[in-house]
Amino acid sequence: MAKPQKGTSFSSLEASLGHGTRLKFERRVTLLALAAGFPGVALCAFLLWYNGYSAQVQWTIDLLLVLLWLGISFNLKQRIVRPLQTLSNILAAIREGDYSIRGRRASSGDALGEVMLEVNDLGQTLRNQRLGAMEATALLRTVMAEIDVAVFAFDGEQRLQLVNRAGERLLAQPATRLLGRTSDELGLSECLTGPGAGPHTMQMVFPGAFGRWDVRRSTFREGGQQHQLLVLTDLSKTLREEERTAWQRLLRVLGHELNNSLAPIKSVAGSLADLMRRDPEPSDWREDMHHGLAVISSRADSLARFVESYSKLARLPPPRLEPLKIGTLVSRVASLETRLPVNVVSGPDVIVRGDDVQLEQLLINLVRNAVDASMETRGAVEVGWQQNNGQVEVWIRDEGPGLASTANLFVPFFTTKAQGSGIGLVLSRQIAEAHGGTLTLENRPQLRGCEARLRLPL
Repeated sequence: MAKPQKGTSFSSLEASLGHGTRLKFERRVTLLALAAGFPGVALCAFLLWYNGYSAQVQWTIDLLLVLLWLGISFNLKQRIVRPLQTLSNILAAIREGDYSIRGRRASSGDALGEVMLEVNDLGQTLRNQRLGAMEATALLRTVMAEIDVAVFAFDGEQRLQLVNRAGERLLAQPATRLLGRTSDELGLSECLTGPGAGPHTMQMVFPGAFGRWDVRRSTFREGGQQHQLLVLTDLSKTLREEERTAWQRLLRVLGHELNNSLAPIKSVAGSLADLMRRDPEPSDWREDMHHGLAVISSRADSLARFVESYSKLARLPPPRLEPLKIGTLVSRVASLETRLPVNVVSGPDVIVRGDDVQLEQLLINLVRNAVDASMETRGAVEVGWQQNNGQVEVWIRDEGPGLASTANLFVPFFTTKAQGSGIGLVLSRQIAEAHGGTLTLENRPQLRGCEARLRLPL
């Protein structure tokens, strides 16, 4: 074995001892322990020889020294290697998902004890995180199983990877038969490739249900691969309930209006029939006849206007969008009101795309209502506009008595005015929504009167 030259590192010595192969950690520790004790053993052997002890005594003492040297070296090796083996076992258990194993002698103030302490804390932290993840996953699975919304997850090849209980009912098959099948086989390809990326409605027929569905799509990544999430919500029941509620409210108003006209017509007709059966006829029967027929004619005209108002509401054409200046439109509408001066509060010079005729009718309805309310209290009316978050807001404020209730504001044919038709606000909101905007009407906070606010996109 070649003697290491001056300046040669211990790793070079290990390489030469191991014939070019790196020694294991245990062997390196053994060599270090033996090398640490070798000088002491050699010195003791030299002193025995120098003092002239007999050969038998020297060999006996040398043997004891060598055994003691080897014992101490291997004990030192075990004290170093065993804690590291324990750490290796703990880390292997953590890697396998077992966080219950803990290392002993984990304490501060000792280098190896602090390492063991940190490893134990790491295992406890990972255990708590796994418990939290398992609880969150269990909650998610419970929610997905209980919600009445069909949820599907497809991989990059549009093969089904996840389905909840509502999805199973929708497709009338258990998950074991559905997973792994393509969207074409499941009849869901149209939902994944439908128009646009945002929410939309589709009329669909599935093995377990049919009707109108709200379709929502999104993407997520799992294992580095992109997946598609499909959520289907049945709108049929909700739409039927809303439609039934709308019909009930409409029929209630229609019945009220018809009764208001038919009741006096029936009463007057009965009085005229009694008048014609009298013998002899009263002297003023002609006047009574003319008066009764006038009442019948008046109520018939009222019914005709009512039907015309309904037809007007149902026949609103789609808006013809053209650029128009909000300031010019507001000023023109304010000048049309002659019963009360309308104060115009100027705003920024903005242009929107809209139907000039329809928006003018909308603002006329709102200004007329504001003037009607202010005339009751001799208050003022003002209109103005402002730009806010990509929208233009036109507001009409009055100083009238305010709104007693806002529940029936936009119910067709509902009105609190003696000569009102009950379609002004409904028609106005319909025009606003046809332009992609909104219309609200509410009492002014801490002030008398109410405020109508029209919002239109710029």
